[in-house]
Amino acid sequence: MISQTLINPDAYRIVGCAFEVHRHPGPGLPESVYQSCFLKELTGAGLTAFSQVYVPVIYKGSNLGGLFKLDILVNNLILVEVKATEGILPLYKAQLLSYLKLAGKLKGLLINFNCVSITKEGLVPLVKEEFAKLSKQILSVAPWP
Repeated sequence: MISQTLINPDAYRIVGCAFEVHRHPGPGLPESVYQSCFLKELTGAGLTAFSQVYVPVIYKGSNLGGLFKLDILVNNLILVEVKATEGILPLYKAQLLSYLKLAGKLKGLLINFNCVSITKEGLVPLVKEEFAKLSKQILSVAPWP
């Protein structure tokens, strides 16, 4: 069962990986460099991450095929949109919300590596309305034998 307590720790780990990538090469590089470094950092942290994941576009009930691709999909739960721009535009947030909707995911992170501080100006977490309806309880698991 998907819950906020399943998704949020992964988001926290993803942000930690972003800090690490930002710390090493620093700002000023192309987006493709950050995406490659970030993917290596995510998989090194034990997360399952895929880049350039094609997502089909369903328009009025018709599947138009994989017309766009996600930058990074982590643990099949969280979309990460990677940027290397002068700032985060409102358009980037709108794009990520559209990607969440089309991909059927509930949480996304917009990360801009071309900034001084990821926490102050380079990170925008976004969730769909359905995320708030997810359980916040820690699900019990069977004890280890």
